[in-house]
Amino acid sequence: MKVIAKTGKDEMAFVYIVEYENGKMLECVESLQPPFARDEKWILLVSTMHGCPVGCQMCDAGGYFHGKPIAEEILEQIDFMVRNRYPDGRVPSKQFKIQFARMGEPALNDAVLDVLEELPKRYDAPGLMPSISSVAPHGTDAFFERLLEIKNRLYSGGRFQFQFSIHTTDQALRDKLVPVKKWDFAKMAAFGERFYEEGDRKITLNFALAQGQPVDPEVLIMYFSPDIFLIKITPLNPTYKAVENNLETYIDPHEDISQNTLVKALEEAGYQVIVSIGETEENLIGSNCGQYLRRHLDAEGNLDDGYTYALEEAVAG
Repeated sequence: MKVIAKTGKDEMAFVYIVEYENGKMLECVESLQPPFARDEKWILLVSTMHGCPVGCQMCDAGGYFHGKPIAEEILEQIDFMVRNRYPDGRVPSKQFKIQFARMGEPALNDAVLDVLEELPKRYDAPGLMPSISSVAPHGTDAFFERLLEIKNRLYSGGRFQFQFSIHTTDQALRDKLVPVKKWDFAKMAAFGERFYEEGDRKITLNFALAQGQPVDPEVLIMYFSPDIFLIKITPLNPTYKAVENNLETYIDPHEDISQNTLVKALEEAGYQVIVSIGETEENLIGSNCGQYLRRHLDAEGNLDDGYTYALEEAVAG
């Protein structure tokens, strides 16, 4: 693997474009979460596919799929970013989060599970916390059963973050946003009830919320217990696909929505609600999930709110 370009800034995030010997490319990201310093919280986002076959309407990685990296190729992304900061492999961060969430649906690549098995042996990282986010595609039952076993054996007691990406409670709109056959809410809830054990982090139901995409607390409470699941609402990132599909964010990252009627309704239903608004400058860097720099390189014009950082020359071999 070689790193052919990067963009970003050290005090916020770097996006790296990497190329393997077979000529296939993907991206990985290292980022901070201000005001936390790196020794408090350090986040890596790695790609589990060369592109993604799912084709979510808001994600620029969709519609481009050139296969799946093997476990060692996923680990090479992590190795590069870790060894670049910590050559001895000891990561001192109190929370060292590795998100399998840059490019690709992790449940469609069993190599992700092999990586999860390897991570505790590979690094001296007391704060290690893997994070899996999935739309739960149909036919991935075996992946999730093995994930459950690995979590219980290696990452119990709140050292694993698991998330279902839902985006709306309207099933027809959800099928349009995420155009693959996938688990329904009942199956997600049943798995979540088995996955969660006392001491674990609650399972996240993620909504990258667009205008006109309802989130109905009454629908959620029919399936998802607030004792096991929490709600995370994020702005819809400014991607080319979102613009093409006329999707506009429900959450304005510049406004205080603590008294938002949707947030209050979800809290009244008993849910813990996290409104996750990152630094808007990350949109310009392209480090937010769903932003795919290769798509930017192929585009004729820039987005108003994103992808304005120039790529630098290759940084490593």
